[in-house]
Amino acid sequence: MLHYALVFFIIAIVAALFGFSGIAAGAANIAQVLFFLFLIIAVISLIVGLVRGSK
Repeated sequence: MLHYALVFFIIAIVAALFGFSGIAAGAANIAQVLFFLFLIIAVISLIVGLVRGSK
């Protein structure tokens, strides 16, 4: 998922350089959502790993 966030971030940068502001904004929003989903899943995975490892 982090890979897709990075891909959309690069698409947003390239689109911004060429002046496609609508495409750049859309790709940046998608990248931001995917990045935060990755962070949430990573934190949940860490918590579950700590709980299961302590038994």
